[in-house]
Amino acid sequence: MVTIDLPTLAFEVYECDSPSLAVTISKQELLDMYREMVVIRRMEMAADGLYKAKMIRGFCHLCTGQEAVPVGMERGITKDDVIITAYRCHGYTYVRGASVTSIIAELLGNELGVSKGKGGSMHMFAKNFYGGNGIVGAQVPVGAGHAFTQKYLNQQACTFALYGDGAANQGQVFEAYNMAKLWDLPAVFVCENNMYGMGTSSKRSSASTEYYTRAGYIPGIKVNGMDVLAVRQVCAYARELAITGHGPMLLEMVTYRYGGHSMSDPGTTYRTREEVQHMRSANDPSTGLKQRILDNSVADETTLKQMEREIRAEVDAAVAQAKAGKEPAESELFTEIYLKGSEPAELRGRDIEETHYYK
Repeated sequence: MVTIDLPTLAFEVYECDSPSLAVTISKQELLDMYREMVVIRRMEMAADGLYKAKMIRGFCHLCTGQEAVPVGMERGITKDDVIITAYRCHGYTYVRGASVTSIIAELLGNELGVSKGKGGSMHMFAKNFYGGNGIVGAQVPVGAGHAFTQKYLNQQACTFALYGDGAANQGQVFEAYNMAKLWDLPAVFVCENNMYGMGTSSKRSSASTEYYTRAGYIPGIKVNGMDVLAVRQVCAYARELAITGHGPMLLEMVTYRYGGHSMSDPGTTYRTREEVQHMRSANDPSTGLKQRILDNSVADETTLKQMEREIRAEVDAAVAQAKAGKEPAESELFTEIYLKGSEPAELRGRDIEETHYYK
């Protein structure tokens, strides 16, 4: 085990105590977290290439630069806890247990995908991971509903409901805050503040950019979301409070996406290339953890380079396997829409016997 001290500015608190700045962690977990962040980065780079080759169609939102949030969160909670997020979800899908092959295959729209190729980038699921939601902010009240279930069933678990700074002004987010506080639900609301919505700086869209204070009646913590250890520490702290009856908490993960909002957005019309390059060179989450691993003699440079080579080969093999998948069969077209046994005998507005609809 090693103990690593976080910077004094790792957390800013509102109406609550601060998590400890001293992180005690095993050497193996440090290496595992580094591996996971490198895998996610490599996977997203592969998705970028496949999209540009026109093999991935439709919407595609990459989390390149934000890897510390899903990796740190998963390490601070348990598999019994629930995560629900928006469409920038590939990293969460991976840390929740889906394979690289199944994620890439879903992006490609084939049967090997985590949703059998029927969901795409916005609709990915894993055990206790509920997407991947395309409607801005709509996952937040659903997350509050999960937390209500956990409390109703007396489960020792909580729900992390994530949304971006662009969704932070949605009314349903505040409605979810209200219900969660009224009933002291084990809900942790997490704003992934990557500074920009769909082409708009948070400073131009929000009267208050102190997102961790915006519920007012819910305690909050601002976190350096580029520091995987800070994310791990604060998520474990918030989880402990939630499952012991202290009610909801609001976390603001200050992070940064290196690419555009989606693949159709170059990400350079509303910010400078110099800004992006500065974040890459000064605040990259993988580079920061790598330096801590070296500083604490957990592994040497040669070992980490070998790990990186192995990850490149593993992800490349997974991508090749995903590309070999076939399109979903026509028989899958209407499956997993209705609960088994409750499928309608006919669909309104559709004449199955005819070759045209809506006559």
